[in-house]
Amino acid sequence: MNLRIAGLLALLAAALVALPLVASPYVLSVATLILYFAYAGQAWNVMMGFAGQLSLGHSLYVGLAGYASAGLFFHYGIGPWAGLWLAIALCTAAGAAIGFLAFRFGISGVYFALLTIAFAEFTRIGFDHIKWLGGPGGLFIKVSQRETWDLANLRGTPEMFYYVMLALAAGAFVLCWLLLRSRAGYYWQAIRENEEAAQALGINTFRWKMLAVVVSAAMTSLAGVFFAFYYNNLFPEQVFHISRSIEIILGPIIGGIGTLFGPILGAAVLTVLADGITELLAALGLEIPGVKQVFYGLVLLVVVMFLPNGIWPTLARRLGLSK
Repeated sequence: MNLRIAGLLALLAAALVALPLVASPYVLSVATLILYFAYAGQAWNVMMGFAGQLSLGHSLYVGLAGYASAGLFFHYGIGPWAGLWLAIALCTAAGAAIGFLAFRFGISGVYFALLTIAFAEFTRIGFDHIKWLGGPGGLFIKVSQRETWDLANLRGTPEMFYYVMLALAAGAFVLCWLLLRSRAGYYWQAIRENEEAAQALGINTFRWKMLAVVVSAAMTSLAGVFFAFYYNNLFPEQVFHISRSIEIILGPIIGGIGTLFGPILGAAVLTVLADGITELLAALGLEIPGVKQVFYGLVLLVVVMFLPNGIWPTLARRLGLSK
């Protein structure tokens, strides 16, 4: 990491730490969403950006983790950090099952993506019939004291949730930086570029692709736990829906797949612009269903046409920064 990148990171970190001191509640909520999508985007980036395995069903891991932690808290009073271990176990098992079925039987490319969607949809239908978790009526976590910080139970002020998400996003960035420079990272990139050549070099592609899927699923589980305790409600139709997966993957795609800064930049651009359009329409007294989805499609079209590698690689070249 060169000095310019280090300087940029230091400035960004200082600005993010100081943001709650000057930001309004609305700006803070938008910033928290940016960090959430940046974190989830980094988790997805491990599977697709590093190892080249396209998943369109990452909402599966968000939903499983959210329901696991929220269910334990709702019924037994078990805190989210204890419930996180169950969430990680469930998501890891689900990722391993998907990876094993796909890679053992040679399912790849668009068919692997369809398999991930199918698992998310099957799970959504299944959770619609689990009355213990609320079924289609949803699971609601009681909102308690909001004026103090209760990190153990993730109950507290918007500032607390912001700093928790900031810590998670920073941790994901560091972890992905380390992974990229590890043996796993080099193997993943070799598989992404040419799997047959990687096999010819003696790389066990099945093992390393499985690792990418499992790591990505485990990372995403933390996003699911945060999602449950930040919004305090879960509905199968909402949390497992493919639109949730699309929201996760658009940041890295627009920012730059396979890069470290891409998911962060993509999440910031999408969240700010989409929220700005929503607020503008509200100010004009207009309510247009699906406007966010249309906006996401337009942004994706523009990026694919004019910046096929994403925003960050182009910006990095112009600023003299490496990816």
